[in-house]
Amino acid sequence: MNPDRLVAGLDIGSSRTTAIIAEAVGDFPRVPSLKILGVGQARTAGMRRGVVSDIKETTQSIQKAMREAERMAGVQVDGVYAGIAGEHVEAMNSSGVVAVNGDEVTRSDIERANEVARTQPIPTDRELLHAIPQEYRVDRNAGIRDPVGMSGMRLETEMYLVTIGSSPALNLRKSIERAGYKVRELVLEPLASSFAVVTDEEKELGVALVEMGAGTTDLAIFHEEKIRFLGTIPYGGGHVTSDIVHGIGVTQADAERLKEKYGCAYEPFFEHSDEVITLPSTVAQGDREIKRELLAHIIHQRMDEIFGLVNQQIANSGFGGRLSAGIVLTGGASAIMGAAELASDVFGTGARVGSPAASVGGLSDAVEAPRFSTAVGLALFGAHRMTLGAAGSAAGGKRKAMSTPGMDRIAQRVKTWLQDFF
Repeated sequence: MNPDRLVAGLDIGSSRTTAIIAEAVGDFPRVPSLKILGVGQARTAGMRRGVVSDIKETTQSIQKAMREAERMAGVQVDGVYAGIAGEHVEAMNSSGVVAVNGDEVTRSDIERANEVARTQPIPTDRELLHAIPQEYRVDRNAGIRDPVGMSGMRLETEMYLVTIGSSPALNLRKSIERAGYKVRELVLEPLASSFAVVTDEEKELGVALVEMGAGTTDLAIFHEEKIRFLGTIPYGGGHVTSDIVHGIGVTQADAERLKEKYGCAYEPFFEHSDEVITLPSTVAQGDREIKRELLAHIIHQRMDEIFGLVNQQIANSGFGGRLSAGIVLTGGASAIMGAAELASDVFGTGARVGSPAASVGGLSDAVEAPRFSTAVGLALFGAHRMTLGAAGSAAGGKRKAMSTPGMDRIAQRVKTWLQDFF
């Protein structure tokens, strides 16, 4: 194990905090992959719909999850890549135009155009999280991915700016720092998850990533390998659990257990079933049983509502008929039986549940469930950031005299890849 290649991803959800410690391996620094070394989880009591509501509680859950991951990995880390999401996330398009210096577009021209696009005024209560180039235009030629070397006089970039609330970001950073860790970078959670569960081919064809957390459901639409739309629905797996609590009269803990063990999001699976579930008994209620079909009905109704709201956002985005790769579900609530079948019905296209285990090595069996997608994606993002540093070092860094054109190309290719996506 190389301690210089350790990376940690931290997903602080509304019900659970998940930490991943991994080593960046593979064709380093060209195409890094992850070797999972440690996984830690803790219940979260200080988050509400993606926003810190209690710094002390959030700090304690971070400490517990990180220490568990460190014990499993047998190492300690000092910094993390942390996810952020919620209704405070906003996105907008911005453009930047510059005159080309010389006869051909150079990397310097692109950086100037991108910088102009980034200067879009942002309210004082918000901060820029990601500036993602969408495409370039050279003179009248549009839809260009990489304009370097093209002849022209005018270069224009279209950029997707993702902003977050300054206060939620500050409280999240504060919680992590009080837990004893540095925040290497905040990353939008659905974008991080896409690293772990969405393929490049799906992003090119057009795909909607639907990440179902406990408090919210986040939507990210990709088309032609670019992020095109972001949205958040203020409902998630926690609302499904609450419906079970009120529908059959059990505690929150028992409802969660029933959902995980017997739950089904697609009622037709049990439409004519006589299968019964024994409910926890109390002095007042005595012994009780319900048909499994009733539990499926309760879950189906809420999940159908959530998918319907997501479908409305997809329609409003203008990409409703352009998702040739369909829907990828992920997040804890997507693991329930029948989620993909219901999604296919609601969205009218193919749907699958994405798990991050296939994209990593090491203790991959420890991250098989969809709830690990964000944490694994954050670690993958960190590995690519590490790659950029390694490539930059190899291409010159502290020892510029050893730079070669070949190394420069590696560094620039990695840098461009990251700029294109984040």
